[in-house]
Amino acid sequence: MSQFAHYQPGEYAQEHIRITPTTLSDGREFFYLDDEPDYVSGKKTRQLVDPRDLPYRFAPHLDADGNDVPYAAPQMRRDPLTGDWIPMATARMNRPITIGPGATATGNPLAARKPGDPYQDGEVPDTDYNVVVFENRFPSMVQVPGVPNETVDVDGSPLWLQRPASGRCEVICFDPNEHGLPADLPVERLRTVVEAWAFRTAELSAIDGLEQIYVFENHGQEIGVSLAHPHGQIYAYPFIAPKLEQELKHTEAYHERTGGNLLADIMRAEIDAGERVIMRNGSWVAYVPAAARWPLEVQVQPLRDVRTLDELNDQERWDLAQMYSQLLKRGNMFFDTGDGKGMDLPYIAAWHQAPVHDPRGEHYRLNLQFFSFRRAANKIKYLAGSESGMAAWVSDTTPELIAQRFHELGAVDLD
Repeated sequence: MSQFAHYQPGEYAQEHIRITPTTLSDGREFFYLDDEPDYVSGKKTRQLVDPRDLPYRFAPHLDADGNDVPYAAPQMRRDPLTGDWIPMATARMNRPITIGPGATATGNPLAARKPGDPYQDGEVPDTDYNVVVFENRFPSMVQVPGVPNETVDVDGSPLWLQRPASGRCEVICFDPNEHGLPADLPVERLRTVVEAWAFRTAELSAIDGLEQIYVFENHGQEIGVSLAHPHGQIYAYPFIAPKLEQELKHTEAYHERTGGNLLADIMRAEIDAGERVIMRNGSWVAYVPAAARWPLEVQVQPLRDVRTLDELNDQERWDLAQMYSQLLKRGNMFFDTGDGKGMDLPYIAAWHQAPVHDPRGEHYRLNLQFFSFRRAANKIKYLAGSESGMAAWVSDTTPELIAQRFHELGAVDLD
């Protein structure tokens, strides 16, 4: 029996992964996911006390005149032209940046605690860990106790609507090695990461007011990552994000017209065509979409009809860890830098899951969109006037050429 209300671990997780919850000193939730046998068995336990003396996360603060100022809950406003909700989180201006020309801090708050290190504001209480998940200290969206989820007019006009950005943002650290790369992690560790994705999807989906659980990974300074560490994030939106909304419109219309599942039929069509399939195993298939936008783009789908990450069975989670490992390794070898070693590819890995409550999710299907805006070893595809201004994409290559390059890097069949 799981210690959590909604997450149900499979046989592998019951025997090989231990989840230990605790609370950071400012009240945020924190979870260790251990795969080392001594921690799984209980022979060893984790440090559960955050040694930092942080104020309560929602406590008021003093302004320049010494007056109490209430915690400013993030707000979001609706664009009347598109219907999109735009979260506005000014607190994120103060988040630490430790890489690149805009660095504002030294050290790494995602690393395990290092006694004596000059940077003592790390988020992990222990001096070591396997995988950890915790609420973001500088969230774009957060549910603030006592703040009603009410919609109001901006400037007295019903054209502009505003309400609290009452979602949730979490960070997943894949490994304690702050200088490591996700592509270099062993498959066993990535299997624990997959379990973390499933665990948090199950638990977050049960929180009132959340409509979509978005698991993603930003990797690389060029992508805009502010902290150099193998990690990902989860955004639990209080709305359905524009990208998923568009996909739901098309998958629902396709179902009404044909009775079929659009994502499943796309996958089967790619398998039948064969040319753009780059990897497959007993549970998953990866292919370059026939209408790929990015110079490196891959879509990954489970062969079985699955809507969300927590619906995956044990074998599917293992096969996903294996395929994801290969995808990251081959992504790093995709561009030839002249020395045969490839490069640390900047990428975004975006999990598209069925929405939490919207009934259109019945005709949706779990899928991963993996892409990079690098178009050569020394060139980046910038989103200029057409892409940024009109969302009208112009591709610099063809899906067939992308697939051909992946074929050069390894066998399609991973079994």
